[in-house]
Amino acid sequence: MTSSLSIACVQVSPNGDRHSNIEEAVAGVRRAAANGATLITLPEYAAQLHSRGRVMRDGAGSDENDEALAAFSAVARECQCWVLVGSLTMRASNDKIYNRSYLFADDGSVAASYEKLHMFNATLPTGRVINEGALYEAGSRAVAAETPWGLLGLTICYDLRFPHLYRALAQAGAKIIAVPSAFTRATGQMHWHALLRARAIENACYIIAPATCGTHPEDHSTFGHSLVVDPFGTIVLEAGDEPGVFQAEIDLSQVDVARALIPSLTHDRPFQVDVVSRNLGKGVVVSGFNDSRRT
Repeated sequence: MTSSLSIACVQVSPNGDRHSNIEEAVAGVRRAAANGATLITLPEYAAQLHSRGRVMRDGAGSDENDEALAAFSAVARECQCWVLVGSLTMRASNDKIYNRSYLFADDGSVAASYEKLHMFNATLPTGRVINEGALYEAGSRAVAAETPWGLLGLTICYDLRFPHLYRALAQAGAKIIAVPSAFTRATGQMHWHALLRARAIENACYIIAPATCGTHPEDHSTFGHSLVVDPFGTIVLEAGDEPGVFQAEIDLSQVDVARALIPSLTHDRPFQVDVVSRNLGKGVVVSGFNDSRRT
């Protein structure tokens, strides 16, 4: 198992035209492979991004017969590289759809898939309300996939705000955790860099975050700024706010160095949160929350 890895973030600006978006993403994969990348990552909603839920639902594919899956499988095989498709919208068994990542091995086979766990139900600073839970079926499992470079943890966008997921993946052995995203411009400006650096530092791992950028149909804007962050929290790659292919060389031996210096992943302890009332006197428990996770 080699510790050196050439990684690429293909930053795209998808719209409602699924076919043209797929062609653009595939062209980015080819460009990255020609430049020597062996793990190539695409963002959330790599094949389609539209504010209207009806458009996203109508464009959702299926594992049995989907243009995007076939295209990304073919380009991974053609370029003999690993390709992480940050997410595609795929049909669920009910009226909802899944937001699902696919990791393709260099022979074109699906090495792993992951369905986004946490739904972005929030009001933006602009006042716009986003309710992913009304359209998307949430996943129910965390996923770390075997690769030639070790375990790769899979997450998507809003998952970033739930640090226990990243800790569980790191404690399972993941040295790289992917965060393909379509962060809104407003939340990206506030939190993108800080959250990604925090997840890298907390878990002494590489964070790879390919992102969408630009303005999408219905005046929806995403932040861009695809990032690669090392286990010490240093940004080793940052894109701007335009589409492109961005590459970096990473050294996974730095994960072992960081985890040996501060082995906090082995220091978790169960605890209880006591909520006390000053009116009842110091130390009187009004309510408590037990956390006995062994993540």
